[in-house]
Amino acid sequence: MIPRLDARALDARTPEAMDALRRGAEEVGFLTVHDTGISTAEIAAVIDTYRAFFRLPEAEKRAVDMARTGSNRGWGAPRSEQVDPAANPDFKEVFDCGFTLPEDDPLAGLSVYAPNLWPKTPPEFRAVISAYYDHALEVSLRLLRAIATAIGAEADYFDDKFAKPMALLRGNYYPPRPGWAGDKDFGIGAHTDYGCLTLLAADGTPGLEVLGADGNWLPVNAQPGEFVINFGEMLEMWTGGRVKATLHRVIGGSEERISVPLFFNPAHDTNVAPMGSSKVIRAGDHLEKRFNETYLHLAKG
Repeated sequence: MIPRLDARALDARTPEAMDALRRGAEEVGFLTVHDTGISTAEIAAVIDTYRAFFRLPEAEKRAVDMARTGSNRGWGAPRSEQVDPAANPDFKEVFDCGFTLPEDDPLAGLSVYAPNLWPKTPPEFRAVISAYYDHALEVSLRLLRAIATAIGAEADYFDDKFAKPMALLRGNYYPPRPGWAGDKDFGIGAHTDYGCLTLLAADGTPGLEVLGADGNWLPVNAQPGEFVINFGEMLEMWTGGRVKATLHRVIGGSEERISVPLFFNPAHDTNVAPMGSSKVIRAGDHLEKRFNETYLHLAKG
């Protein structure tokens, strides 16, 4: 069972909330959280803004096509990403934006901090999405502080490591499952997330499935105003396997679906080798490798 948590109880470190958090992080790899301080109205505005963009003619979306770049900023067309090598490219569309640095920052030229591409339509797109991005960063760091406490580290263990986060905000558009789709076609194929923590908002339409310990796929959903939280490969590695990264997928159904994950990852040069080990594994190296394996325009490059 996927734990459902109150963010206020996590902030207060109540024993019940912390026990549920440990179970979600260590046994399931997924949980849901509510009362984060991000309102239902803000989530609805974000989803409506992404929906307005995805409904534009393809020619307008092509103006911010990430395939023209050496990074993952802007629009990703259907079948431009393949998260499961055993499946066909995913039939969803995406829009990615991320953390940027001042031009004089030594890391500013790295692809994980690439400049964002913003569409002209809808005109409020940049303002709405940027404001939500900032709020989602704040909530994600609060959750990581609770996780640090849950695994026996200092509450602020992660704080300085996320000063320049490689945090990617994505709008996912899943159309109704196409009539041509076969058993190797997915909205997004089975995968584990690459980074640390994912904060996922959605429009309430079901579709996300999580692989349970019994080998069966378990549906998980959160209504607007609540969030699905899951953990990625980087945090699993960083915590020596204490926190679990779990396979999940979207097959696609009869209705369109929009989801908005924030992939919350540390600064490029952060050592994410298991805590207490003598190894060095740079967060940026891990993330760039996984991006290059997934985005087809980067794999070709």
